[in-house]
Amino acid sequence: MEIKDLMNPSVVTIEPTSSAALAARLLGRHNVGALPVCGADRRLRGMVTDRDIVLRCIAAEEDPAQTLVRDIMTRGCATVSPHDDCRSATRLMAARQVRRLPVVEENGKLVGIITLADLARSQRFDMEAAQALGEISENIVRRSYFS
Repeated sequence: MEIKDLMNPSVVTIEPTSSAALAARLLGRHNVGALPVCGADRRLRGMVTDRDIVLRCIAAEEDPAQTLVRDIMTRGCATVSPHDDCRSATRLMAARQVRRLPVVEENGKLVGIITLADLARSQRFDMEAAQALGEISENIVRRSYFS
């Protein structure tokens, strides 16, 4: 099964020049943990997460209304193609320790997002998704307690 068969094509995005405060409001309003950062051309520039806002803005005692998303976003994120196999997405999630992947076309334009939850909902990939989540969670716990 290809990524395009399970991905969510309706993705809320934010521009790099938007404020961290707006990013936080969008995360809350849409009940998501991450936003793809795209220019007007829909080309992926990075991702901004609730964790990025907390650690790179709030904890750094920066003003969220004045801090730009481009200054706190994660660059060089892992991505998948709409034509990639779903199993490769679960392996990439486990390897990169992420729960969601932007789906981009060859030209770099964002066309969707796929999450572990999307993969788990598919009966065909529930075991792979569970294994990937286990690996991600195990490494988070290990980093939290032993770092």
